[in-house]
Amino acid sequence: MLTLRQLFLNNNAQTTHFPLLLEFDRAEGVYIYEEGGKGYMDLISGIGVSNLGHSHPKVVQAVKDQAEKYMHLMVYGEYVQTPQVRFAEKLVSILPDSLNSVYFTNSGAEAVEGAIKLAKRYTGRPNVLAFNNSYHGSTHGALSVMGNEEFKQAYRPLLPGIGFMRLNNHDDLELINHQTACIILETIQGEAGIRVPDYEWMQALRKRCSETGTLLILDEIQAALGRTGKLFAFEHFDIVPDILLMAKALGGGMPVGAFVSSVEIMSAFKENPILGHITTFGGHPVSCAAGLAALDVLLEENLIDDVAEKEAIIRRELQHPAIKEIRGKGLMLAVEFESFDTNKRIIDTCIQNGVITDWFLHCSNSMRLAPPLIITTEELVKACHIIVQAIAQHTED
Repeated sequence: MLTLRQLFLNNNAQTTHFPLLLEFDRAEGVYIYEEGGKGYMDLISGIGVSNLGHSHPKVVQAVKDQAEKYMHLMVYGEYVQTPQVRFAEKLVSILPDSLNSVYFTNSGAEAVEGAIKLAKRYTGRPNVLAFNNSYHGSTHGALSVMGNEEFKQAYRPLLPGIGFMRLNNHDDLELINHQTACIILETIQGEAGIRVPDYEWMQALRKRCSETGTLLILDEIQAALGRTGKLFAFEHFDIVPDILLMAKALGGGMPVGAFVSSVEIMSAFKENPILGHITTFGGHPVSCAAGLAALDVLLEENLIDDVAEKEAIIRRELQHPAIKEIRGKGLMLAVEFESFDTNKRIIDTCIQNGVITDWFLHCSNSMRLAPPLIITTEELVKACHIIVQAIAQHTED
């Protein structure tokens, strides 16, 4: 009889020749457990998804309650479904006044696709500007605005009219003109190895977009909902986007994404043609119920208040000469080493010792640290000690 691992390799599509092949039985809090009981501390939150940790009881209960009432009823946007309505109402209540219309999607990549379509439709313009080393997903449109040729060259031709800018480069702001429908930017670049824009440059970018009538799309698929120490990462820069993208932590562990804009801009989808963006499962009732429960927990338990302190603990505890730099904000951090080989050996040893971490697509010599916001000080210190021990094992004679 084939093992589960053998069945996985035989029947589940593979995207690399070397999957991790970890087999987990359950997950709770910041830990994921093998069937035999060994626990692994999840320091990447399933790549930014599990802000509340795994299987938060209030989110689990919301999933159960909604599943008993109804699941899929109709394609998005036709029926008045309570979970979608209440979730959108809650999101709008914590966003700036101009971000008052929510379109729920299946994922972050679909939110990207919808936002680019919306910007082109609203402005009537053909061109889009993105950024070097950006990552916005793997669908065809999202791939077109990815700023790394290695990951997209095999899929050309991609969307036309796409140009690229350099983060924090003031000269490149002149590329924005009256033919530019939108700028799409990760408020804090993720797969580039956690690159934080300069405050003054972000202010200048917002100003240039306003001057030219270009819509500013901020991708906070990884950064939103407390990850950086603010509810939304754009708050660090005192700007407001024209379109905001969210996913990952938005569903509390369930799949859901969203792009949010003003009623005026979003109304462009209503005509010429009608049904400007269609999704069957976007805003699934169970996912929206889970997302609302997760957002309530985040706000009611004041989990964001401790994020800056936890960042400080990581920076204090991760001390070793082999660490070249620690970048980022809050619990969205990158730890840079000399090479990918060194980083990969350290990561593998951490996993063997019960701490799950990872590297970045566009910055393979840096380690990703994005633990659940609920992680305790004691857990964080313990995890950092395991990482430092792994660093010492692979960098000292």
